[in-house]
Amino acid sequence: MDLGIAGKKAIVCAASKGLGKACATSLAREGADITICARTPETLEATAEEIRALGGGSVNAIACDITSEEGRQMILEACPEPDILVNNAGGPPPGDFRDWDRDDWIKAVDANMLTPIFLIKATVDGMMDRKFGRIVNITSSAVKAPIDILGLSNGARAGLTGFVAGIARKTVRANVTINGILPGPFDTDRLRGNFQANADKLGITVEEFAQQKASGNPAGRFGDPAEFGELCAFVCSAQAGYITGQNLLIDGGGFPGTL
Repeated sequence: MDLGIAGKKAIVCAASKGLGKACATSLAREGADITICARTPETLEATAEEIRALGGGSVNAIACDITSEEGRQMILEACPEPDILVNNAGGPPPGDFRDWDRDDWIKAVDANMLTPIFLIKATVDGMMDRKFGRIVNITSSAVKAPIDILGLSNGARAGLTGFVAGIARKTVRANVTINGILPGPFDTDRLRGNFQANADKLGITVEEFAQQKASGNPAGRFGDPAEFGELCAFVCSAQAGYITGQNLLIDGGGFPGTL
C-alpha cells in the first residue's frame, strides 16, 4: 500500500534507538523526509546513516535534548513546517511514590507531558493551514492499565492523553489527526535494562527473566520495534485521516479487557 506520505516532512523525537528509531525508519522508507533527534550525537548519527542506507526520504539528524526549550527550538529550526510529528521521550524511572519529590514529578511531567504539548502547539496551526497533519504520541500501555511502580509515567502520560482527547476533535476537520500509540513490552534496550535489577533480585540471569516475562504475554514473545514503526507509519498515512483522538494499544494481547 502506498501510504501517500512521500515528500512529507516529519519530526521524530528520541529516534536514535528503540521505538523512535523504528518509527523514523518506517516513515523514511515510505518516502517522508525525516528530521530525527536524540541527546547522544554519535548514536544519533549512526542511526541516521543506517536509515539513509535503506533509501527513501532524506534524513537530518539534530543532537539535542527535546525536553528543553533550547532543544525544541533546534528541531523546529531544522524542520519548521512538519507535516508529521512523532512525540517520544524516555520514560521516568520506576519506584515507590513515597520516594519521589517535587523535582522528580516536574522532570517526568516536563518530558512526558509538557514537551509533546509544546511541540504540538508549535506545529499544529501550520498543519491545519496546509490541510494535512499527523501527530503521534508514543506513550505506554500503562495509560490503559497503570503499572504500580511506574507512577511517574502513569501520571504524566495520562495527563498528555487527557489533553489530546480534547484538541484532537478540534483539528480533524482540517485533516490533522492526533493519536497515541501505547506500546506493551517491546524488545528494546530500555526493556532489557529494566530486567537486570529484577533478575538480580531473583538470582537468575537476565535471559531467564526475559523468557519468563515473554512467555507470560499471550503472544509468547516481546514486540519487535519494526512492528511498532509500521503501525506508526500507517497512523501517519493519508489513509488514516478518519482516525483521531484514539489510543492504539500494541501489546500482543497483554491487556485483558474488551475495550
